[in-house]
Amino acid sequence: MTKSRDWQETLDDLGRRRQQARGMGGLERLAKHRSQGKLDARARVERLLDPGTFRELGTLVGGDVAADAIVVGSGCINGSPVMVGAEDFTTVAGTIAPGSNSKRYRIAELALRDKIPLVMLLEGAGFRPTGAHYGRTPTDLLAQARCSGRVPTVAAVLGPSAGHGALVAPVCDFRIMSRQGAIFTAGPPVVKESTGEDISKEDLGGPDVALASGVVHNVAADDEAVLDAIRRYLSYFPSSAWSYPPSLPSDQAAEPRPTPELLDIVSRDNRRVYDMRAVLDVVFDRPDWFEVQPAFGPAIICALAHLGGHPVAVVANQPKVLARLDRCRRRRQSSAFHHGGRLIPPADRFFWPTTLGCCRAVGRSVPGYCAAAHGCSPHRPRRPR
Repeated sequence: MTKSRDWQETLDDLGRRRQQARGMGGLERLAKHRSQGKLDARARVERLLDPGTFRELGTLVGGDVAADAIVVGSGCINGSPVMVGAEDFTTVAGTIAPGSNSKRYRIAELALRDKIPLVMLLEGAGFRPTGAHYGRTPTDLLAQARCSGRVPTVAAVLGPSAGHGALVAPVCDFRIMSRQGAIFTAGPPVVKESTGEDISKEDLGGPDVALASGVVHNVAADDEAVLDAIRRYLSYFPSSAWSYPPSLPSDQAAEPRPTPELLDIVSRDNRRVYDMRAVLDVVFDRPDWFEVQPAFGPAIICALAHLGGHPVAVVANQPKVLARLDRCRRRRQSSAFHHGGRLIPPADRFFWPTTLGCCRAVGRSVPGYCAAAHGCSPHRPRRPR
């Protein structure tokens, strides 16, 4: 008969391997990482998810490389299930090898299968050459792309993100970056070797560069602010395109009400401009609506809000910046049209009503109207196959 003590050596080894994986890059590297004002990968996951809901997958993948430099698993945000992956920069710079690629592919596969959102927290140096074969697992980017339009996908750039890992962000529906983040296909050392030019990671792909190009949608001060913004962003979404977005509990703010404040905001004089943000503060249930890409194409405001307790997408002209289409042309504000059109497809896929807020003009004089005309469908949104 087998006795429990016969298993003790195996169980001790299992415990040691788990402890090593959860220790990430070691005390010294973790201390250095935290001294920069950043959270480590596991702390980021715990901050993002509801307390006590994280269930890790593939803890022992990678052998001597702790969790193969990425922490993945499932959990809940605002009570709803999600899949999450967090690159561990303290372990071989968060690089990607066959094991970590398989983990990344798996969580994207599970997100689509279970019809739940996928969140990726990025801070890594890209591909790690190990000589090992990738086997039958396709690249994780394929699975990420399949999720788009079917489940909400979010990428957060919380440090330097290069190479393969950086390609995750453009595939996601919403991208947000901390002030310490930077994103590029090749980092400053590669640029130096290729061109002889010395350039910092901030000048190559820091927040100012990424926001201006539209690669990243929003920026927040630090890790905590980024993770809080992700929780808030996902609160407007259904779990997938096969379900409907949740409504807020009924309260006084969601009831029909007079809005005399609009008479003070919008001047009777057609030549005077006003701040559309002040209008949105009055119209929607609460003045805490979530703006997407506030620094890109400022002639258009794109936001998520609640109206009567129901989530809606908002595409509104900003008269305070540019009120007429010809001025947009003159100042080469083509980004405004791209900005306005980007929110329409997610609204169509995830069953948000779309509110178009326009200034005093019609037809060709309203940039928001033109952008929306190419994205709105008169038919009821169809569910994905």
